[in-house]
Amino acid sequence: MTAAPPTAAPAFDGLVARALAGELGPDPRRQRTTVAFTTSQAVRHDGRRGGYRNEVLSLRLGRATGSCAVEPGALPAATVTDCAGAALADLLGHPLLPVRVAALDAYLMDTAPHTPAHGARPVALPGGTSLERSRARARAVVDLLGQPPGSTVLVVGVVNSLLAELRARGLTGVPCDLKGGTTEWGEPVVTDAAAHLDRCDAVLASGMTLGNGTFDPLLRHAREHGRELVMFAQTGSAVLPRFLGAGVSAVCAEPYPFFWLDGGPGTVHHYRAAHGGTP
Repeated sequence: MTAAPPTAAPAFDGLVARALAGELGPDPRRQRTTVAFTTSQAVRHDGRRGGYRNEVLSLRLGRATGSCAVEPGALPAATVTDCAGAALADLLGHPLLPVRVAALDAYLMDTAPHTPAHGARPVALPGGTSLERSRARARAVVDLLGQPPGSTVLVVGVVNSLLAELRARGLTGVPCDLKGGTTEWGEPVVTDAAAHLDRCDAVLASGMTLGNGTFDPLLRHAREHGRELVMFAQTGSAVLPRFLGAGVSAVCAEPYPFFWLDGGPGTVHHYRAAHGGTP
C-alpha cells in the first residue's frame, strides 16, 4: 500500500482540527454558509422487492456544496435554519457530527474541488432509470477494488446494486449495516463491522460511516493490517480523499447532486492512494 502522504490525517477529528487551524485553506472563521437544506428520498426500484429511505444534510459554501447523510428524522427541526448563514468555524465545532461532516465537506470542496489537478479522475455515468443509474454507479465503485475472484469483501452500508456487482465479478460480499435486516436476496445483514473485519480480504464502505462515527475504526484497521479500504462517498466526497494512503486505498466520490436525483448523465470521481492527498 502507498505510504501515507504528509498531508494525510489519522482520523476525522484531526482533519477538522487542521481545517480550524487554517492549514487546509482560508480561515474558516471568515467564511459563512449561504444555504442549508435537506434532501429526503424514498426508493423502490422496479423489479426489486424492497425499498429504503435516505435523508441528506447539505451546506452551500461559496461555489461548493458539502453533504452528510443521516437517518431520516434524526436531525433536530432547527438544524437547517441554524446552519444557514453560520460561520464555518462554528459549524466545524458543532455538537452534531453530521453538521461537522457536511461543513468540512463544503470547505474542502470549495478549496480543492474534484478535478484532475487534485488527483481526481472523472468517470461518466450514463443517463437512465433509477435502477440503471444505480447499477452504473455500482460498476464505477467496484472498479476500484483490487481483489481477485474468490475474495470476500465486507460491504459497510448496504447497497443491493453493489452486492449484485460484487457477485457478478466472482466476489463474496458480506453485507453490514447498523439497521440490520436482510438484502434483496434474503441474506442476513450483519450489524457489527468490527466482528467481521478479520474474515474479509477488503472493505467497501459508504461515506455515511463518517456521519455515524464508524469511519475511524475502519480506517485504523485498514492501516494497521494493510487491508484494502475503498470508500463510495456521497457523504464527505471531498473529505475522504484526504485519507488516501493513510488507510484509504481508493475513493469513488460523488458530490451533490447525486445519481438518484436525476435521470440524465452524470459524473463520479475516482481517487487512488497513489495520487496522495491534497493539502
